[in-house]
Amino acid sequence: MIFKSYIIEQNIEIANNQKIFLFYGENQGLKKEFKKKLRVQNKDQENISLFQDEIIKNKNILVNEINNKSLFNEKKIIFIDQANDKILDVVGEIIENIKDDKIFIFSDILDKKSKLRNYFEKSKSCGIAACYPDNEITIRKIVTKRLSNYQGLTTQVINLIIQNTGLDRNKVNNEIDKVITCFKDKKIDHEKTELLLNIRTNEDFNLLKDQALNGNKINTNRLLADTIFEIDNNIYYLNSINQRINKLTQIENMKQENSNIETIISNLKPAVFWKDKPILIEQSKKWNKGKLQVALKKTYNAELEIKSNSSVRKDLLIKNLIIELCATASSA
Repeated sequence: MIFKSYIIEQNIEIANNQKIFLFYGENQGLKKEFKKKLRVQNKDQENISLFQDEIIKNKNILVNEINNKSLFNEKKIIFIDQANDKILDVVGEIIENIKDDKIFIFSDILDKKSKLRNYFEKSKSCGIAACYPDNEITIRKIVTKRLSNYQGLTTQVINLIIQNTGLDRNKVNNEIDKVITCFKDKKIDHEKTELLLNIRTNEDFNLLKDQALNGNKINTNRLLADTIFEIDNNIYYLNSINQRINKLTQIENMKQENSNIETIISNLKPAVFWKDKPILIEQSKKWNKGKLQVALKKTYNAELEIKSNSSVRKDLLIKNLIIELCATASSA
């Protein structure tokens, strides 16, 4: 059963009323918000988080979670991340056994041919919502709503946040959190906001990312030495890399219908900023489907390590990932 994501935003109970609900799409920030709301909605229930790979390797993990009731909580909510069509057989096996528990599945882009997507769209007992990228209008509304009680929330401040986050809801919320933490008196100072949002740092990383994905080893090594990696921005760095890899994958898929790269990039949704087009054209010449699959696996492994290993040097993981992606881009 299909639901619009903006309707779920207004009433998370809709998703909570389904046996299993699937959220898919590029908008990582929106999916993160849904997950947070569902945790709050079910705060008295036991929360279980799993990755698809864990379940594929051992299907009994999910079956046991459903069948084994906790001494303290009769109901459970189970979150499954990084899902794709491989999880469909497992869903078919366990759906009849689900009674009071809730399962929420999170996937990246699922095309129209996806068996998982088709199953949920046609199901009467399961729900699905696409989480498409935000546009400037929705981002502006988010900033305005969350900072509505703050003095000094000018158009310039809002534009500063938008420019600094590239219409990425996850980054927008992170930057808003910085503003809220900094201006406890609820009076925003424009100059302090510019320093607070680390604009130069983010621009430096984007430049490093672009040179690495273009396979330019000399510039990548130079920028690695010059770029400051903020401790709290590791997920932002990964999301930035993933977004570009997904964009390159989209271009590669469209090459089958059109060999003109400039035309393909002009037709991408969401639209590519004009200043990003030249570098995107160059990068598209360095990447093919095989390399892109390798890149996605590398970023997935890096993200898994960052989230599961609290003792690891996360900045070193990001730097190693950058070096490996640069090597992949420059390989024959």
